[in-house]
Amino acid sequence: MAAACSRTLCKVGRSFLETPAAARTGTVSFLLGNAGAHGFRRGLSTGGPGFRSRLLSSVRAGGGRVLGCAFLLGGGLGLYQTLKLSVSGDGLKMTLYQYKTCPFCSKVRAFLDFYGLPYDVVEVNPVMRQEIKWSAYRKVPILMVDGELQLNDSSVIISSLRTLMINNLSDIIRCYPEMKSVNDRGKEVTEYNNKYWLMLSEAQTANLYPEKGMQKEEMKWRQWADDWLVHLVSPNVYRTTGEALASFDYIVREGKFGTLEGFFAKYVGAAAMFVISKRLKNRHNLQDDVRQDLYKAVNDWVAAIGKNRKFMGGDQPNLADLAVFGVLRVMAGLQAFDDMMENTKVKSWYRRMERATLNHEGRS
Repeated sequence: MAAACSRTLCKVGRSFLETPAAARTGTVSFLLGNAGAHGFRRGLSTGGPGFRSRLLSSVRAGGGRVLGCAFLLGGGLGLYQTLKLSVSGDGLKMTLYQYKTCPFCSKVRAFLDFYGLPYDVVEVNPVMRQEIKWSAYRKVPILMVDGELQLNDSSVIISSLRTLMINNLSDIIRCYPEMKSVNDRGKEVTEYNNKYWLMLSEAQTANLYPEKGMQKEEMKWRQWADDWLVHLVSPNVYRTTGEALASFDYIVREGKFGTLEGFFAKYVGAAAMFVISKRLKNRHNLQDDVRQDLYKAVNDWVAAIGKNRKFMGGDQPNLADLAVFGVLRVMAGLQAFDDMMENTKVKSWYRRMERATLNHEGRS
């Protein structure tokens, strides 16, 4: 949703953005959240010292291998930064670079919140992206660990950190190598190998997934959230002109910018995204009434959990629960979300997920 907005408004508003008024601070931070010249930061005081000390020690223990990790992760971690990994510190600092309503960013926040891991947020301007100009990797989310180590891609971030909670980061970070390819539209894309895998020993895997099929099920639905569910968001929130306007009205309110910029974002952006949403519907072979695809997907998810489990993970959410929750959460407050809650069986699970992330129930 966020990425599509930024690409569209880059094209529609290019002449506008080239004017001095459009170039000043805050003018084009309108898409998703309130991004100033240095970004909007939010600090969370959750998490425990055990995780911080393990990550700091594992990063420092990496030694010369970390330089190789930097290249595998694909940019944003220069030689100077790599050499600084031996600098001592009193605690871990994680900074998430994001678009507020990006479903992939929401996935990472759901993971961090559930496990009570402390982090700051930098809201990235989706058009100018000045907040991540230091990075060769130009997408979000990006997670910076202690100001030194860069993790890209939501699923890689989640798999890496979850593995770290059991294992050593310097041993597993190399297991998610970056792969570049050209898609069927001739555009270069970056993908990461093994991103749904946790790098654990057989004993650790058996402890984390005590029942047969649990690991495979978790991986299957994590990938489903990325490959299918996320593509239902934009066609649904921009389904009609009224819904497109309502979506951008929410974005404008969150952005807190001036009348001219808000007008441009709300009306030009909404009109553009309404058209784009129709193209997305065709690209992903959705029904004329895209709500039906959303309802079916959500009900398929609930059916997979079944009647005897609170979550797919059992009594506690697993990584698939957190991924699906993160994607669906970006629609909250919009008509598509209200319709989904009214016309599917997802409400009870969703409310349990809200409580689990809000109360950091995975921290224990």
